[in-house]
Amino acid sequence: MRVLVTDGHFRKTLAVVRSLGRRGVKVTVGERTFLNTSFFSKYCKRRILYPSPRRHPDQFIDFLLREVKKNRYDCLFPMEEETLLLIAKYQSDISKYTYLLIPDLPKIEFVRDKGNLIRFAESHGIPVPKTYYRPPTLTLPPGGGGGGGGVNFSDIPVPVVIKPRISSGSFGIAYVRKKETLASSYQRVHEQYPFPLIQEYIPDGGGTFGLSALFDESTNVKAAFVHKKLRMFPVQGGPSTLREGVEHPRVMELGLSLLKALNWVGIAMVEFKVDPRDGVPKLMEVNPRFWGSLQLAIFSGVDFPYLILKMAKGENFKPLLHYETGKRCRWLFFGDILHFVNHPERFHLQPPFFRFFEPNTCDDILSGDDPLPLLGATATFFTFLYDPEMKRFLERR
Repeated sequence: MRVLVTDGHFRKTLAVVRSLGRRGVKVTVGERTFLNTSFFSKYCKRRILYPSPRRHPDQFIDFLLREVKKNRYDCLFPMEEETLLLIAKYQSDISKYTYLLIPDLPKIEFVRDKGNLIRFAESHGIPVPKTYYRPPTLTLPPGGGGGGGGVNFSDIPVPVVIKPRISSGSFGIAYVRKKETLASSYQRVHEQYPFPLIQEYIPDGGGTFGLSALFDESTNVKAAFVHKKLRMFPVQGGPSTLREGVEHPRVMELGLSLLKALNWVGIAMVEFKVDPRDGVPKLMEVNPRFWGSLQLAIFSGVDFPYLILKMAKGENFKPLLHYETGKRCRWLFFGDILHFVNHPERFHLQPPFFRFFEPNTCDDILSGDDPLPLLGATATFFTFLYDPEMKRFLERR
């Protein structure tokens, strides 16, 4: 078996490479530069450099089509948002030469827009934070569109979160705790991301959970997994740097219900934050791609990449909805280090930061049988200092 995995920079890509490589699959990894985490893995059997999907999308697609035509991979794994969007656009062409389990482009674009997503979820009975879509009293910058459909800023209770309709990670998010700063904060976000959402701030204390799921081409659930974020970076909200596999029937029920209502195909991760005021999980977002904490699901017994490969081979299997709970996975280099440095209570974290050899805990990067990706991760980290594209990814995460 041979597979092609894009976006070698990312730890989720490394998780796919290790998962399949350990099973004897010949894994080819693609990236636009040799300085990336996954190229250093011993399970990466072949390395290819492709044009930047962001700067040269047409050249990227031409390269990818030539690659899959020539090598006839059993499966293609698009890992990052920009590559996923391009590959989805040309899905019918690419699927002639390899197995590709992704939603169609309109569906991906629909859930990327948090305004669309929140309205859809609310109409299907999924709990969401109180959301204001477009305050009409905003003085727009030159070239801005009209308002309408909202309320006055003075009518919106704080604290709130201002969120771009389309963004990744914590990029562009603003937290507002004083009513007198709401309009100016909205204006600043609006200048970069037109008409962001204003949502009530869900207090901490209930926990943030992710429901990861895999659906076949007929929207039948094939696997699901729930994790809880224990630490994040940025500290107040962002990708997890330490997380734990848990059972949370309500989160699983709501997440699967939403994805089935969307007629989802392939992989997705639905994030909820439990409101401590009423105990209800409230929808935060849907990731229409592999998520950063993928290694935890694999470690807990839900090996999403391998299950997709089984589907590529036409193998049937019962839905995998039960797994080992209590296992943890850490992103020490460099996510958890950044959490520690930026947390005001860094020496009082629970669990403590300096516990490096906990039982039932793995790491996104560090591995005794595959140590060299740490060098790749370090090299990638330093590219953030000079590479504009990588600086952009750092800001998003």
